[in-house]
Amino acid sequence: MGPEQAGLMAPLLAFVVAWSLTRQFCRADSRLHFLDHPNERSLHARPVPRTGGVGVMTGVAAAGALIGLAGGVGGALPGALGGALGLAALGLVDDRRGLPARVRLFAQVLAAGVFLLSVRPAGGLLEGVLLLLGLVWMANLYNFMDGSDGLAGGMAVSGFATLAWAALAGGQFPLAQLCAAVAAAAAGFLCFNFHPARIFMGDAGSVPLGFLAAALGITGREVGAWPLWFPLLVFSPFVMDATATLLRRALRGEKVWEAHRSHYYQRLVRMGAGHRRTALAAYGLMVAAGCSAMLALPMGFSLQCGVITMWLMIYVFVGWRIDCAWRRHEAAK
Repeated sequence: MGPEQAGLMAPLLAFVVAWSLTRQFCRADSRLHFLDHPNERSLHARPVPRTGGVGVMTGVAAAGALIGLAGGVGGALPGALGGALGLAALGLVDDRRGLPARVRLFAQVLAAGVFLLSVRPAGGLLEGVLLLLGLVWMANLYNFMDGSDGLAGGMAVSGFATLAWAALAGGQFPLAQLCAAVAAAAAGFLCFNFHPARIFMGDAGSVPLGFLAAALGITGREVGAWPLWFPLLVFSPFVMDATATLLRRALRGEKVWEAHRSHYYQRLVRMGAGHRRTALAAYGLMVAAGCSAMLALPMGFSLQCGVITMWLMIYVFVGWRIDCAWRRHEAAK
């Protein structure tokens, strides 16, 4: 099979594998039917299996093997995929038994460090440290944002599809193949995760997907497919919500590592928008951010700065509106 055929087959294989396994894990007789019981962070009221991420990452691994057999994978892509699969395996253990936060953090730092050694970014030590922190933060923020039906799966479909589009336009075919495979695997999972969700992603899916978003974003920068602002804008709905929420909680003196329900998307659900309407609104924001990033990619630096500034203003306005609505909601209670 040549690279062109693998490029078409890899996303299809990823979708079929993810769809099939996720469907199987929804069944109570499955050996990977680990239940997520409601807690203080949850927006669901009944136990739901949380091993959908295993299906997603197995689909991505199958597609990666197919792409690799076609001889089109560069040095950075195995590092990204290997780190993500390692985090998926650890996440599955965490979903089943629970692991200390320090163990999870150590594994994330290790995966990020090994990936950066495989990429060898052109910048100096300071840039390397910043990229490592970015990789770890993206892995965690994606996990933070995986708390409402269809949200994280939809972000993966939109975000990685946009990266695939940009990589293909930039002539980076292997990178486009892998990004498209991740989007397709997430779509297979989303068939069972859209409200009312029959299964959740769990740490086995959310953490490695966040890691892949950062790792493939850095890879694209290194091969000249896009500047670093591009993947940040593509995934900005998650980046802005998680970062703003963390900073707000830190300024209030709250323990930022503890479970909570104060993300913007969580407050929308709790105010009555529900999982479905919140997810659909988020999808519109995700697609708009991705399309505007693609439109800005060939522009000059000044226009790119203008697009980024426009989106910062949009997020400030949306956050302000939700904050105002939340205060009215709390006062009415």
